[in-house]
Amino acid sequence: MATILIAEDERDIRELIAFTLRFAGHEVIVTQDGQEAYEMIQEKMPDLILLDIRMPRMTGYEVCRRIKGVDATKNIPVVFLSAKGQDAEVKEGYDAGAAAYLLKPFAPSELLTCVKEIVGI
Repeated sequence: MATILIAEDERDIRELIAFTLRFAGHEVIVTQDGQEAYEMIQEKMPDLILLDIRMPRMTGYEVCRRIKGVDATKNIPVVFLSAKGQDAEVKEGYDAGAAAYLLKPFAPSELLTCVKEIVGI
């Protein structure tokens, strides 16, 4: 299965996503803000990154742009998780390098389908 890093500052959402992914057999790395996520990405090199957009210390957009600017991490797919679904927000996510953009609230099955499509597992 895949190693998936989650960056989400809302504890309940973070725990639900982690539970869903672990139940499906994935290894999960949990972080609670953008800076922590960026540091863990460099250290752990996950197969997939799930980023909330609005987080303390560094936004999901900033994290995505930074990892896409580094050869070692630029090919790791990123999925944005956000309650912000305005066209400009979604466009900014894709412009930053996202492979997908899921709007909250999403069903666990929707998350797993997205993960499967991206990592092929």
